Amino acid sequence: MLIERDRTALLVVDIQERLLPHIHEGQAVLDNAVWLVKVAQRLGVPVMLSEQYPKGIGHTVAVLRELTLPAHVAEKLHFSCVAAQCLDGLQGSERPQVVVAGTESHVCVLQTVLDLHAQGKEVYVVADAVGSRRPSDKELALARMRGHGVRIVSREMVAFEWLKQAGTEEFRQVSREFLK
Repeated sequence: MLIERDRTALLVVDIQERLLPHIHEGQAVLDNAVWLVKVAQRLGVPVMLSEQYPKGIGHTVAVLRELTLPAHVAEKLHFSCVAAQCLDGLQGSERPQVVVAGTESHVCVLQTVLDLHAQGKEVYVVADAVGSRRPSDKELALARMRGHGVRIVSREMVAFEWLKQAGTEEFRQVSREFLK
């Protein structure tokens, strides 16, 4: 039931230029996703990003693009990353646990998460790093995911489970930089 960094990949779904301004509390969703990416990178957890129809809604926002390599970004037309088969071959796609952040909670995140879960993956959705245009859609999506056995977590739950213990130099570094 715990998130283990050597078994986990972080998937950031569709935080894109033309969509983000319309997401309720979009800046907080972005800030929390960036935080997760930075912690994941510090701890050696692979990061994957998806983009839904970038010709129409733009590419991943610049701050996330600058943190990742182009080879870690997958384009798709299906709402679900699984249905689009866009994660196949990305570093981390073979891992049995997936931590998920992104937009929109009730569309691409929901369909991706339910498909990942159906494939037998242990899926953890970071509630403070997902969003929708309307808060009610996010609430319904989280409830539906939870009802299907997906684990709903916070960004700090993810970080502390990846770290496992205090008192190490790694914990001190991550604590100073990210757990203020």
